[in-house]
Amino acid sequence: MENNLAVLIDGDNIPSAYVKEMMEEIAKYGNPTIKRIYGDWTKPQLSKWKNVLLENAINPIQQYGYTQGKNATDSAMIIDAMDILYSNKVQGFCLVSSDSDFTKLATRLRESGLNVIGIGEKKTPEPFIVACDRFIYIEILGSHPKQQESENNVDKDKKKQSVDKVTPKVINLISSTISDVADEDGWAFLGDVGGLLQKKQPNFDSRNYGFQKLTPMISSISNFEVESRENQNGRFKLIYVRNRA
Repeated sequence: MENNLAVLIDGDNIPSAYVKEMMEEIAKYGNPTIKRIYGDWTKPQLSKWKNVLLENAINPIQQYGYTQGKNATDSAMIIDAMDILYSNKVQGFCLVSSDSDFTKLATRLRESGLNVIGIGEKKTPEPFIVACDRFIYIEILGSHPKQQESENNVDKDKKKQSVDKVTPKVINLISSTISDVADEDGWAFLGDVGGLLQKKQPNFDSRNYGFQKLTPMISSISNFEVESRENQNGRFKLIYVRNRA
């Protein structure tokens, strides 16, 4: 049975250009039965959202800023999240924001046994990232709409700049993870490696480094060996990896 997800979006901290790609990504992890976005819709900076809300069946929640300098949107999201939690209608949450104010909320939801996926920009503070089971940077979710042909090269340059380098620290993380789940010969099933990497570092994603999947990423690093094996039925290929001696 597919997990039902509550998708709560902080309209003040997420660009509207990525909505389509974001909803496609969320669908990989469950069925988004509740989709709400919070913000003060009287503000002109949120006007770009209005065109995409109907297309993606996202329910806008009006939240006025009652006090100068205070973010009422955060409070509204947190209150709704707790109401949804106690309704027992979902098995997981997707919190879409780059704001560290949702760190405590993510922690509380996980304490209740629910899976929490975070989505935000690369500027998202580390405490919120590690409070989630998985954190996805919105910049890697495909290409956002381009308004003019002349902007294409600029967008491509931005895309290149957003790709992280595979540093020795990243290689060491992968290497130690392979060792953690390897058999006596040093081989580890890639699925187990990927799962443990996610637990160790919620924002680990091969797309951050320019690779759509983990297999080509590890294959590109000379420190590792990759082996393809047939399963017992011979219908599927199983990928195994190990550290080079």
